[in-house]
Amino acid sequence: MKAAIIDYGAGNLLNVKTALKETGFTPKITASKKDLNEADLLVLPGVGAFPDAMKKLEQTGLINTIKDNVSKGKTLLGICLGMQMLFDKSFEIEETNGLSLI
Repeated sequence: MKAAIIDYGAGNLLNVKTALKETGFTPKITASKKDLNEADLLVLPGVGAFPDAMKKLEQTGLINTIKDNVSKGKTLLGICLGMQMLFDKSFEIEETNGLSLI
């Protein structure tokens, strides 16, 4: 099974890749819409501040791709800050909209 580790400039990407490989996935660190669409699993890692991470994710242009894949039933795993980004918003530092998936 293919796993797309979403690269938006924040997160411990190599550790996540190693963990997924150990559990039988074929992981790929990517910021490509095509890769996300072709993957069986999407992984949104993250380390840092919510507003900065959402700005970086917006700059990649992947927000709608992520939401479209989830709406089609694809599994999205959020790790640490990546999980927090699944909510409607955060008040960390400044009020910032999230992905509104939870």
